[in-house]
Amino acid sequence: MKIFTKEQIKEADRYTIENEPIAFIDLMERASEAVAEWLCENIDNRTPLLFVAGKGNNGGDGLAVARILRQKGFDCSVYLAYGKDFTNEECRINLERLPANIPFVDNLATIDERTIIVDALLGTGIAGNVREPAASVIAQINSLNNKVISIDMPSGMSTEPPAPSCYNETESRQIIRADITLTLEFPKLAMLLPETGEYAGTIVTLPIGLSKQYQEQTETRYHYIDKTFVDKLKKKRLKFGYKNIYGHALLICGSKNMIGAAILAAGAALRSGCGLVSAHIPYSERVALQTRFPSAILSFDESGYFSELPDDIGKYNAIGTGCGLGTRPETAKALESLLKSAASPLVIDADALNIIAMKKELLKYIPQNSVLTPHLGELKRLTGEWVSEEDKSKKTASLASETQSIIVVKGAHTAVYLPDGTVYFNSTGNPGMAKGGSGDVLTGLITGLLARGYTNFEAAVIGVYFHGLAGDKAQEKYGQESMNSNDIENFDC
Repeated sequence: MKIFTKEQIKEADRYTIENEPIAFIDLMERASEAVAEWLCENIDNRTPLLFVAGKGNNGGDGLAVARILRQKGFDCSVYLAYGKDFTNEECRINLERLPANIPFVDNLATIDERTIIVDALLGTGIAGNVREPAASVIAQINSLNNKVISIDMPSGMSTEPPAPSCYNETESRQIIRADITLTLEFPKLAMLLPETGEYAGTIVTLPIGLSKQYQEQTETRYHYIDKTFVDKLKKKRLKFGYKNIYGHALLICGSKNMIGAAILAAGAALRSGCGLVSAHIPYSERVALQTRFPSAILSFDESGYFSELPDDIGKYNAIGTGCGLGTRPETAKALESLLKSAASPLVIDADALNIIAMKKELLKYIPQNSVLTPHLGELKRLTGEWVSEEDKSKKTASLASETQSIIVVKGAHTAVYLPDGTVYFNSTGNPGMAKGGSGDVLTGLITGLLARGYTNFEAAVIGVYFHGLAGDKAQEKYGQESMNSNDIENFDC
């Protein structure tokens, strides 16, 4: 799925899926029906809904949804932020279509805490700072304890950077803090970035039948990884296949008192579909890994840390390293030998990245088509500090280009950077995954996928998607607070 700019969205809104022109009032009705259908399926019709409507197209969407839901028996009311005399044509049409039994609310402070606020105040057309009266309405909604569902975008959020300085404490009221955003047809870039993404809450993408031809033909740097995209990449297993044709993954992970990282990575690699998984670990730590995963082949380092390469390093189809290694001088020297001698792509994480950050000259030895998987702290050590989200994106793209490798920036909507500057944001995952060991699971999974025969791009995209999906399943069973990295590894996706 592609992520478009504000101007591209305007163009996409002109045509149906059959590539036929569509009047905006008809498109608004189609979008409103999609939103109403989601609300019908996910909200109890006894729950009061207050539609906070602006004067433009987003407001028209909200009024149309209120009409549709009232006809289905929902308890709907409307708050008109600009009054009845300042609406555009499409918004006015939907205001006139409202059933007479939908009440208007004059004061947001009077609503019950059980009421869900449906935010239809401002849409994709916003540019610059939010003006009155919308700014005061946003501030008041953010001060309430009510659940908020935004239509298309949280009001006040720009479609793409530069976005309002919403992370500045004194200006945070200028974007509605939604619990859920029902975005239409495709997500918007600002929803996926740390500076603004917190305001979007959970993102749900609702198809509204826009032109597939336009979307396929229009170029964009940004993409969204969803199930449909991943399903197209997945390989089938042969009925008469055998283990050797599915690749051999090697994990160089763990050190004394840090063998858990190697165990998590090995477990994930064993679930990747590759034929064989080997782990090079300290001899002293062998019992823990072999007991947990008897199907893993073990290679031993006589030291309590990574200090020497395994024998016959060239026989492996992919190598993952970094999880739990430590940064001892001997380990740094062994990592340099690995970078210089590896004939296969590497998955480089954690302490391996930290060693490279301390010795930047090692960057030139990273094998092409490798995958680097930094979290934000590790990324800063590699690229230096950034002053904005745009600056971070440029620095990360530059690192991908310099190493001719994929850079997987872990976090909410994990971003996969390609050497040509293209970026893929992930749609799965949740805050409960921010626990120690989650990254080790991802390293093992991507390494196994590389060994399985996927390209580094395919392995990164499939890896982050199923890693996040496993996290979502763990959340369903244990909850965000209680789930841990072992729960992610144990889920079969």
